[in-house]
Formats: sequence, structure tokens, C-alpha cells
Amino acid sequence: MEHDFKIEHIEQIGRIKMDQIVSKIEQKKIISICRKIYGEDILNLSKALYRGGVSFLEVTFDQADPDCEEKTAETIAMLIQRFPEMEFGAGTVLSVKQVLAAHQAGAKFIISPNTDTDVIRKTKELGMVSIPGAMTPSEIMTALNVGADLVKLFPCSYLGTQYVKEILSPLSHVKLVGTGGISLENLKSFLDVGIYGFGIGSFLASKKLIAEGNFAQIEANAKAFMDIATQPKG
Repeated sequence: MEHDFKIEHIEQIGRIKMDQIVSKIEQKKIISICRKIYGEDILNLSKALYRGGVSFLEVTFDQADPDCEEKTAETIAMLIQRFPEMEFGAGTVLSVKQVLAAHQAGAKFIISPNTDTDVIRKTKELGMVSIPGAMTPSEIMTALNVGADLVKLFPCSYLGTQYVKEILSPLSHVKLVGTGGISLENLKSFLDVGIYGFGIGSFLASKKLIAEGNFAQIEANAKAFMDIATQPKG
């Protein structure tokens, strides 16, 4: 009986932590997507993003790289150690094996471009926030029904604001994270139709700016996104 109580207590703590991450995404709105950026570059990038107000960062698995599991896990673990004030997760997660690698590194959330029920279930089993990718109402509901916390709408800018409005009319309870082509120019329009949060790639994690060492501009870009994303409605 005491053993069962301890298990239930641990599970309750895990749920509270996941709920806190989801609530923080709602407050902060922006998740920076970092593809093929490692070592000192991603350390400097994370510092600039945080100074600009972005506190969520996704390190993607580069599926074309046979060493992607090791590289991504090492990068997440390094970032968690260096920036405890930020929240780090894994992106482009396509298998249970990659979920496990991200979890062992300390990832708080798992983001995928697709709806894979095995990936979602393993993510929740390990106490991480699940953000699978979907496009259609059927994919969105499949993701929710197996435990997804949020659903990544991809490709968001291609689908457009009218599509989001149509989706959220019958599915108003869904928390959508818009990803793909989100920019300073269209961010507010997607906020206005009910997008919960955003995944931002090259507009924040610019390889050109990183190569130039222009982290001040990256910080400024992050601040510009955050100014729009967190402004009061009305």
C-alpha cells in the first residue's frame, strides 16, 4: 500500500512539472529551433536568445547524420548544465530510441514533425512534454488521444491563418504550436487566431549571423519576436 502511494506521488510530481512547462510555453510563446548547431556556436546562441527573452530551445536530431543521437544528447546535456534558467528539448524526434536518448540527456520536451503514437506514449511515460506534428484534424485528434500535451501545426505559414481558424472552430480545446515559416511579419496574425505557441527556426537561429559572430543581432531578433509574442491582447 505504501509502495503504491509513493508511485502515485512520484507520478503526481511528474504531472505538475509537465503542466508547468506547458504553462510556461503559453507565457513565453517562442521555442527556438536549432538545426545542426553545436559546440561554442550553440552556447553563444543560447546566451543571445536568453538575453533577448527566449527561454525555450529545441535541439533537433539531424536524421541524415548517423551520429545524430549522440550529438543531440550531448548538446542538450551541455546546455542544461550551462543554462539552468532555460528549458531544453529535442526536435525532429522520429523514434522511441531518440526519445530515450533525449530523456537521458535531460530534455524537458519532445517535438516531432509527425504524429507517431509510439513516440508520444514513450514521451509521456518518461515524464516529458509531448509536442508531435500534425496537419489534419484526424492527425491532431490522434495525437491528443494518445497523450500529446500540445500539437505542432506544420507547415503553419503554408496553411495560413484561415486554416487555423477553421481547425480551432470545432477543436477549440487544442493547444497548437505553429511551426514553419513563422516570421516577425506574420506572428501577430497567427496569435490573433489562437495559436498557443511558436517554433521559430532560421529567423532566430541564423547560421549566417552565427558565422559572422553577430550575436547582438540574434539577441535583437529574439527581443523583437518576444515583444510581439508577449504583448497584451486587445
